[in-house]
Amino acid sequence: MLVLRQVKAKARSYLPLIKSLQTGLLLSTGIAGYLSAHTPLDLGVLMGLAGSLFLAISGSTILNMWYDRDIDTVMDRTHNRPLASGKVSKQEAFWLGLFLSFVGVGWAILQDSLFGLIVFAGLFFDVVVYTIWLKRRTSWSIVWGGISGGIPILTGRALAIGQIDLVGILLMMAVVFWIPTHILTFNIRYFNDYQVARVPTFPSTYGFEATRAIIALSAILAAASIGVAGVMIGIQAGALRLMAVLSTGLLLLSFATVFRPSEQANFSLFKYASIYMLASMIMLSL
Repeated sequence: MLVLRQVKAKARSYLPLIKSLQTGLLLSTGIAGYLSAHTPLDLGVLMGLAGSLFLAISGSTILNMWYDRDIDTVMDRTHNRPLASGKVSKQEAFWLGLFLSFVGVGWAILQDSLFGLIVFAGLFFDVVVYTIWLKRRTSWSIVWGGISGGIPILTGRALAIGQIDLVGILLMMAVVFWIPTHILTFNIRYFNDYQVARVPTFPSTYGFEATRAIIALSAILAAASIGVAGVMIGIQAGALRLMAVLSTGLLLLSFATVFRPSEQANFSLFKYASIYMLASMIMLSL
């Protein structure tokens, strides 16, 4: 019984390392990308997609947290994370992240070489390019982080049709342009935390007004990309209208942060952005 309790306690300390909500949202985009092809459903392939993507995304998230443990320690928002608080050692996190990444990418390659290559590219952009190379050097690192965030939906589409097509690129770009509505609002809300950690952000580099304008522009491009992709996929008129309503909400909240900036407007956009993306993925899947 003692050993079982210890295992459960260790599992609970590991769980926050994968950022389950973020991982779940990215995983949903990968599944939506696969279902958007409207090919005959193969549950085995879908389960393989979900499993390999979950492992690869979780592994990269843990490796990011392992590398950023010093940043997390000094930020009020993150100082209670397992690595920053000492609940999980850096060695444990590193090997766990590496193991999950290796298994996830390996599983993806065994399913399909193109699928595996794109999964690996997403992990590489996220861990090496975004986190290790650029995050502490430039606020433009979020572009590369955005690309890694957009790759899961591209992998799903590519696995379904066996190639990278225009629809897949548009779906990826929709996620890439959506990410600033999520990340930049986060940067504004926790501006002081990022300042203390000396992580360059758009608000600290270009100011709040310019950042809000970028958020609004990104929202327009995200809505346009996913709308065009939806039309090209041939989703039903009802779903397309609902997607238009959801996109209108995203645009209105984005414009509110520009013309009537407030903490409430910024936080509302941050919350709505995740709901918008999840709902859009459901529409594409149906």
